[in-house]
Amino acid sequence: MSLKVGDIITFERTFTVKDVELFIEISGDEGIHHITPDEKGRLVIQGLLTATLPTKIGGDNNVLARTMNFEFLRPVFTGDTIICEVTIEKYEKQDNNRISILAFFVCTNQNEKHVLKGNFSGVIV
Repeated sequence: MSLKVGDIITFERTFTVKDVELFIEISGDEGIHHITPDEKGRLVIQGLLTATLPTKIGGDNNVLARTMNFEFLRPVFTGDTIICEVTIEKYEKQDNNRISILAFFVCTNQNEKHVLKGNFSGVIV
C-alpha cells in the first residue's frame, strides 16, 4: 500500500476478557481493575492494550516507530468496540531511501466517545 499525506486508515476491534488475560500474561499488568469486573461485569482494558490499535496500523505499513505519544481520555472495557482512525500528516522520501512518516490518531468507542488520541513518527524502510 502506498501512503500519502491526508490518507486516513481505520481499524476496528472489540476487546474481550481473553484479550485482557493474554495481556496480563505478557505485560504483568494485573491491576485490580483488570481482574475484577465492575457492576456491569466488565473489566477495564489496559491502556497499552488499547494502544495496540494504532501500532497495528503502523505495523501493517512497515513503520519502524521512533516516537509514540498517547493521551488516554477515558477507560475502555471488555465488550467495547474501538475504531482507530489514523491520519497521515507527513510522508517524505529521505536521502537514504527511507520514508519519514508522521501520523495522528484518534480512537473512538461504540458510543462515539474518544478514548485515546496521539501520534507516532518513524520511518518506512
